[in-house]
Amino acid sequence: MGAETVIPVDVVRNLGVYLDSELSMKQHVAEVASICYFHLRCVRQVRRCVGKDITIRLVLAVIMSRLDYCNLVLAGLSQSTLQPLQRVQNAAAQLICDVPYHKHITPHLHELHWLPVCSRIEYKLCLTMYNVHNVLLRHVAAGRYTITSTSSVLRRLVELRRAATLDEIRRTGVYPFWSSGMESISERTRQLSSLSVFKRELKTILFSRSFA
Repeated sequence: MGAETVIPVDVVRNLGVYLDSELSMKQHVAEVASICYFHLRCVRQVRRCVGKDITIRLVLAVIMSRLDYCNLVLAGLSQSTLQPLQRVQNAAAQLICDVPYHKHITPHLHELHWLPVCSRIEYKLCLTMYNVHNVLLRHVAAGRYTITSTSSVLRRLVELRRAATLDEIRRTGVYPFWSSGMESISERTRQLSSLSVFKRELKTILFSRSFA
């Protein structure tokens, strides 16, 4: 570029997300898992002194927040790729509930009311689509935001908001955005006008599905 020689690299970091040359996200998953295990070891050292309630707060602040950060970039990855992050969550639940590693962890995830990693990604997808469909596009329709000629995706999402059936949604050209999250929940839930109610019902749906 100009007089400079640009040397390609296998992995770059942007806003804390590691992007590899194949976009497999394996490097990002490995980095997140590594830093989470480091903080888990630190929390484990004070677990006996601070008690369960403070341990939960510490884990939510330094572990779960990292698992949730930019997790939309992990949508569509295989279970095997996401497994290191699920193991981190399992280890965090074992630390909080003070159970040995050989014990089955699912009952303790249920007790903590934690969605598994894959469901947390689906939750974020549904919430993002809800916000686009019911908040952003409402402002566009009211004239608060302007759609430029280059905003083809946003223009199609405006069409999506007007679409009444799944067949019409498929014809808008943005069906992959919709089907990655919102199609998995009921029409009644999708049409909820309150964000707080939507979030509560969405978590209930995903929680029931994960621990059925």
